Amino acid sequence: MAGLDFEKPIQELEKKIQELKNFNSDKKIDLSSEVKKLEDKLEHLKKDIYGNLAAWQRVQLARHPQRPYTLDYIGMIMTDFIELHGDRLFSDDKAMICGLAKIDGQGVVVIGHQKGRDTKENLRRNFGCAHPEGYRKALRAMQMAEKFDLPVVVLIDTPGAYPGIGAEERGQSQAIALNLREMAGIATPIVAIVIGEGGSGGALGVGVADKVCVFENSYYSVISPEGCAAILWKDGSKAPDAANVLKLTGPDLLKMGIIDEVVSEPLGGAQREPEKTANTLKDTINKYLKELNALDRDELLKLRYKKFRSIGAFQ
Repeated sequence: MAGLDFEKPIQELEKKIQELKNFNSDKKIDLSSEVKKLEDKLEHLKKDIYGNLAAWQRVQLARHPQRPYTLDYIGMIMTDFIELHGDRLFSDDKAMICGLAKIDGQGVVVIGHQKGRDTKENLRRNFGCAHPEGYRKALRAMQMAEKFDLPVVVLIDTPGAYPGIGAEERGQSQAIALNLREMAGIATPIVAIVIGEGGSGGALGVGVADKVCVFENSYYSVISPEGCAAILWKDGSKAPDAANVLKLTGPDLLKMGIIDEVVSEPLGGAQREPEKTANTLKDTINKYLKELNALDRDELLKLRYKKFRSIGAFQ
């Protein structure tokens, strides 16, 4: 598994343990006690490193190339998935997944950003950066969900909306602004979870939800740390400092009332135990859908309005 700089001591110890196990197997020599000592040491090392992560280290984990993406989670926790394509105006944006699915028999409309696993797929998916047609496709899917009284599940994972000339020509900012306005009034439950990166308007364009959650090693921010560093210090290498002052990790967001829950991950991140993470995600979605489905639709919209009006309020 590809590792980050701060994970190198863990990987070196894991490699040493595996070598001892292989030697034990090949030479028929009992080294179980030595292996046990190293495994105990590894567990303590993991807790020490992963239990004290800085904001920038969590950003790095959010971008981990082996972290599960939207289609991975759909495959693990949903059934009967039927993808919907196109915005009925320009084209189909491969960076934004939309479709119908079921979670434990409950019909939902699922929306999420999708990155690629290799260069070819990343180019096709535009590195998870949606164009205006992606946001219009998402809005079309949400309006369909409202029409058929289906809840909406949104999985956010994007460094930001695509900033290219073509996207601007086709109305990127207008598409996101329209989604913000329309999502505030869509009369069906909406649950949004940041599963990786939650960058700027690209994330917020599908993030106006009744319940907003962030994975433990994800971030949700008005700008990327690199972008912030370039603006404030004219120096992209100051990204770790920017990550710290942006307050973009789950605990800070929860404290400020921007999100409703920090969703736990396995020690070391979602990529270490994808299925366990997926089950946690499913439990979180089910919990909030049960709560929101019980609400009268007028009450649902009043609470959604109140939720976002209260963000940033002070006395």
